[in-house]
Amino acid sequence: MTVAKNRVVSIDYTLKDDKDQLLDTTSGSEPLEYLHGYGNIIPGLERALEGKSQGDKLSVKVPAADAYGLRDDKLVTTVPLDRFDGADAVEEGMQFEAQTPDGYRVVTVTRVDGTQVTIDGNHALAGLDLNFDVTVAAVREANAEELAHGHVHAHGHHHGHEHENCDGCGGCGGN
Repeated sequence: MTVAKNRVVSIDYTLKDDKDQLLDTTSGSEPLEYLHGYGNIIPGLERALEGKSQGDKLSVKVPAADAYGLRDDKLVTTVPLDRFDGADAVEEGMQFEAQTPDGYRVVTVTRVDGTQVTIDGNHALAGLDLNFDVTVAAVREANAEELAHGHVHAHGHHHGHEHENCDGCGGCGGN
């Protein structure tokens, strides 16, 4: 069976930047499972996997624009510390979910200066070309529930959201 829309694909991968720094890997853990054709992984990698079969190995360089996007300086801003009401402390490296005009976005604190906090709404890998070594571990047809929700249901993993009319497995993450 080949990788195509509406199929669940399991991949083992190693991800490095252009300086050969290891950024992520499935080595020592379960393969990554995703529903192909639904934007559940970065676009450049999803396109490269199209038509591949179980056991296929590939090396893919995904440019930043087809990965997590280019860095956008407009997503870096300074806000008053009192905007973090409820947080015990605010320190560099902390991440928060922020309401933006485009919906919720995860922001990272990059600087705390007295009563001012600089936050960055860019993904940590934005602006980086990514190098993947991938092995297709498995390909299967998605079930009706996965197709209806647009992603794989990993039973036993609860992401804190429920679908209306959901059977309660919790693996869908509320999407």
